[in-house]
Amino acid sequence: MSLPQTPYNYSLTQPLYDWHPWNMKWILFFGALIGSGICDRETFSGHQVFRINIRNEDEISKLNRLVNSDNLKLDLWKSPSTLGHPADVLVPSFSLQEVKSFLEDHGLEYSVAIEDLQNVLDSEHQQLQRNVRQELSNNCFNYGAYHTLEDFSTGKGRQRPAILLNAGIHAREWISSATAIWTARKIACDYGRDLVITSILEKMDIFLLPVANPDGYVYTHTHNRLWRKTRSVNPRSTCIGADPNRNWDSHFGGVGTSNDPCSDTYHGLHAHSEVEVKSVADFITNHGDFKCLIDLHSYSQLVMYPYGYTTSRVPDADELDMVARNASKAMASLSGTQYQVGSVGSTVYTASGNTIDWAYDNGIKYAFSFELRDTGFYAFALPADQIIPTAQETWLGLKTIMEHVRNNI
Repeated sequence: MSLPQTPYNYSLTQPLYDWHPWNMKWILFFGALIGSGICDRETFSGHQVFRINIRNEDEISKLNRLVNSDNLKLDLWKSPSTLGHPADVLVPSFSLQEVKSFLEDHGLEYSVAIEDLQNVLDSEHQQLQRNVRQELSNNCFNYGAYHTLEDFSTGKGRQRPAILLNAGIHAREWISSATAIWTARKIACDYGRDLVITSILEKMDIFLLPVANPDGYVYTHTHNRLWRKTRSVNPRSTCIGADPNRNWDSHFGGVGTSNDPCSDTYHGLHAHSEVEVKSVADFITNHGDFKCLIDLHSYSQLVMYPYGYTTSRVPDADELDMVARNASKAMASLSGTQYQVGSVGSTVYTASGNTIDWAYDNGIKYAFSFELRDTGFYAFALPADQIIPTAQETWLGLKTIMEHVRNNI
């Protein structure tokens, strides 16, 4: 297959595999994928998402006690970033009454954000199936839909100073991977006609990793839509996987992680024990000239920078905060979507062993983490009709950061 002379002759409805811009690099690390059917997909009928208002430190303590009750099997989707901000907790149907009693007995205000999670996931799955039928009928890649891992494509280029766009490290955060794929097409199509992106690509390469946790991503399509971790085997437990965003060799095993293999924040056996993390870390180290790393997540609408393991400021905090605020303003300029800005540790929670802390500690000054739409109404099950708007506004933030990097390397 020959490469096109210019990428901007291609519309956003053409198949992804038809283009590879000369000045871009694409990498995609694939784990050991296991084919399986969907007959044993985990269901969440009757499960609800509670939004719990947190007003003081005592209520934070009560929330932690509730969430850490092993018998309730709760999943903390969103921690309260500061007092006055709510927490989102997934409550299994068998724990509803006990959790309600606890909240009422301890004076914790709450509302039901999602009445029946399975209804939301069923609607999402129906949209996915409609998209499959549509793409089969017109042979076009639909950027306004979620896709399975097999739908994604890769290409190659040559080595220069580089930026890494990393997405999908947490398997259930589909919007991050969908946004990354849309961004790939946007960059390719704008090269040669958008002065900013053309000048960026003439000075450095952009590496895109749209599915940083491929085994986990496949599992969210075949078994458990809300799976977060990798799918590695733990030799001392029957519980599977580790949190790849707690597995990096930066204050590994510290605050915000768990040594329980059954926890969603389990840090793994040792730093870089997860092949998904080690592969990327080795690639970055061997390349030797990454200037920027941007890690896409969902949800909460945040633009953050290091550190996550502590609330202490990094030496470059003033510059990183300025860049993040400019990115947030650019994103809001499209449709008014507001993104909060700050360090990970001061904005959401302290979390050791995360991607951008490792990047910053290893000389990548411009390290940022985005939490994309929304703020919790749909949470991880953001409807497919929000992919394009999310990607469009995110692109403005990414472009702002990349332009700053171009001007300061």
